[in-house]
Amino acid sequence: MTISEVSAKYGLSADTLRYYEKIGLLPRVARKANGVRDYQQEDCQMIEFVKCLRSAGMPVESLIEYFALMKQGKDTIQQRRQMLVTQQEVLKKKQKALEETLKRLESKIAFYDREIQTEEAKEEKTRI
Repeated sequence: MTISEVSAKYGLSADTLRYYEKIGLLPRVARKANGVRDYQQEDCQMIEFVKCLRSAGMPVESLIEYFALMKQGKDTIQQRRQMLVTQQEVLKKKQKALEETLKRLESKIAFYDREIQTEEAKEEKTRI
C-alpha cells in the first residue's frame, strides 16, 4: 500500500507516518523502484499497535524506548511487559476518572430534567 492509502486507512497523516519511521517506531518501509513507500502487512500491524499504544496514552518517548527494546529481542520481554502493565494502570485510572465524571454529568442532567418537568407542570397549571 502507498503512504496515502495507509494514511487514509489508519487516520494518520503521511507526515506522521514518515515521522514514526524516522524516530524508529516503524521499521524502514520498503520502497518500490520509483522510491515510493510500499507498506506491507507487517508494517500495517506495527501501525495498528502504535495507534493502540498512543490511544492508551503512552508518550512517544516511551514508545521509542519500547520499540528499541523490541529490536533487542527476547531478553527484553519482561521490560516490555512491565511498560505495558504500567500503561494499563494509567489507562485504568483514567477510565475510573471518566466513569466518575460521567456519573456526575448524568446526575446533573437528571436534576435539570426534573427542573424542566417542574416548570412545565407549573406552566400547565397556569393555563388551566
